[in-house]
Amino acid sequence: MESVFMRYPEQLIAPMRRDLTQYGAQETRTPEEVDRMLSPGSGTVMMVVNSVCGCAAGKARPAVGMALSNPNRPDKVGTVFAGADLEAVARVRELLPGVPPSSPSMALFRDGKPVFALHRFQIESRQAPEIAQLLTEAFDQFCAKSVS
Repeated sequence: MESVFMRYPEQLIAPMRRDLTQYGAQETRTPEEVDRMLSPGSGTVMMVVNSVCGCAAGKARPAVGMALSNPNRPDKVGTVFAGADLEAVARVRELLPGVPPSSPSMALFRDGKPVFALHRFQIESRQAPEIAQLLTEAFDQFCAKSVS
C-alpha cells in the first residue's frame, strides 16, 4: 500500500544529509540497509534519525560531529531521514522497543541490540556541546575497546 505521507523533496534535504555524512555517517535509506548496518556481530553502531527541524540543524547534527572526535566511538554510524526514508526510519524504530518515535534522535546498538537512546526531548532542551557530552559518555561506556 502506498504511503499517504509526502516525502520531503531530496533537493531540500540533501544539505541536511551532508551535515551527517561529512562526519562519516553512512546513509541507510531502506529497511534492508538498516538491517545490514545493525546485523548481529556488527559491533557498536550509532543510528541517527535526522530531521528538518531546527533542533536537528542547530543541536543534533553538530553534536554528532563533536562526539565523533572522541577516542572511544562507535564502529559505524548510520543515519536515516525522518520524512524521507520512511520505511528505513520505521525499521530503526521497530528495533527500539519501548522507545517512543522521535526525530531527531540517536541510538547506540551493540551487535544489533539497543544499549542507549537519546530522544528528541533530551536534544531540544540542550545545546550541541551538552548533547555531545551525553554521546561521548555513552561512547565511553559502550564503545571502549577492552585491553586484554
